[in-house]
Amino acid sequence: MATIDDCDVTMDPEMEILSDEELEREAESFKEQGNAYYIKKDYSEAFNYYTKAIDMCPKNASYYGNRAATLMMLSRHREALEDSQQAVRLDDTFMKGHLREGKCHLSLGNAMAASRCFHRVLELEPDNSQAQQEVKNADSVLEYEKMAEIGFEKHDFRMVVFCMDRALESASACHRFKVLKAECLAMLGRYPEAQSVASDILRMDATNGDALYVRGLCLYYEDCIDKAVQFFVQALRMAPDHEKARLACRNAKALKAKKEDGNQAFKDGNYDAAYELYSEALTIDPNNIKTNAKLFCNRGTVGSKLKKIDQAIEDCTKAVKLDETYIKAYLRRAQCYMDKEEYDEAVRDYEKVYQTEKTKEHKHLLKNAQLELKKSKRKDYYKVLGVDKNATEDEIKKAYRKRALMHHPDRHSSASAEIQKEEEKKFKEVGEAFTVLSDPKKKSRYDSGHDLEDDTGNMGDFDANNIFKAFFGGGGGQGYSFEANQSSGPGNFFFQFG
Repeated sequence: MATIDDCDVTMDPEMEILSDEELEREAESFKEQGNAYYIKKDYSEAFNYYTKAIDMCPKNASYYGNRAATLMMLSRHREALEDSQQAVRLDDTFMKGHLREGKCHLSLGNAMAASRCFHRVLELEPDNSQAQQEVKNADSVLEYEKMAEIGFEKHDFRMVVFCMDRALESASACHRFKVLKAECLAMLGRYPEAQSVASDILRMDATNGDALYVRGLCLYYEDCIDKAVQFFVQALRMAPDHEKARLACRNAKALKAKKEDGNQAFKDGNYDAAYELYSEALTIDPNNIKTNAKLFCNRGTVGSKLKKIDQAIEDCTKAVKLDETYIKAYLRRAQCYMDKEEYDEAVRDYEKVYQTEKTKEHKHLLKNAQLELKKSKRKDYYKVLGVDKNATEDEIKKAYRKRALMHHPDRHSSASAEIQKEEEKKFKEVGEAFTVLSDPKKKSRYDSGHDLEDDTGNMGDFDANNIFKAFFGGGGGQGYSFEANQSSGPGNFFFQFG
């Protein structure tokens, strides 16, 4: 066996001649200098001098205790914990050492271990008010942990964030609490906050699998699936048994594949297949709000192609509930409302879109919807006559003939006064409709949304009987006979079938 003399080790000659007493004096001097720097809050220099003191006297518990206090101020809590534990190993009655060990445990989120340390302090010094308060702090952290666990199981992510915020007031260096908070922020859609928390952890520990998972989760929920998969894979490299990362990675890949298949089916015009594929994609992960919003909108688009307008509206509504900023879903739903002639709803959606993105296209869509809404508020002359908006001149004449005879007041002369009044009103509306739709200029202006009463005078002043008389020739024709009925009052005619 080699002896000291056989080794090529050179000893510092000054160190060889120092006695134990001199070493202790030197160490004490270093400690005092460390204390001076600590008071000045120059913790790095304080750390250096406490380390020199420990090198001189490695069996002195107080030196480890002082360095632990300095490391705590430098937020190096794990190293501080090691020094505190070494201090109490050297001296189990070192009250400050137990107190600092407890604080380190608590800062790192180990409330049970912290509580044991604080109770040891109280054994040594029963009236220690600081230890009494720290016991309460540790108990509070344990309680918040339990509440957070229950909240997470119930998917009450706001409660979990609240509990973790409270727990982190005492456990400021606990990565586990921070990751849980970040994960729940991501589940709540608060991605920038979640990313910030995870990034802070990764700056201190680039291999933290939980933080890598949360970064991936945020990207996944923001529909950046390819980047998300990269983070999930990296998390699994750091922590091969990370089940959440494994499940999220599998879901991300499945969701991407199913969505792309649906998109391809849509491009190929296979709308039934696209509808089914989007529906299957929606079952993969209900928590992926942004991607699911796009899937609902895509399925709504397919629904409109399949003439499932109500289903398309429902899907678009689900999309905007998931993502209130999703312009494409508002536009799709608005078009569906237009197709259903539900113009009030269409205008509301187009207004929302235009307020968000003031483009010429969106302004045009809004103006068109407002025009259709205005037109819908007027009497619908096409409905009055019972014809389509593309009806020909002959179809309009035939419709007038039918409706005019149906509602002519003399046909209902034996009915109650109420029915007579209603039929007179309908007879007048039929004449009014025919007057407009049989005149190409008036019809064109009516179709364009112009207010005909403003342009041509009050439409309510015309005589429907005169129109009727002019249309049927006033007598003899078409198998009808018309005579003035003097007893019925002015403006009424008597007709009888031939």
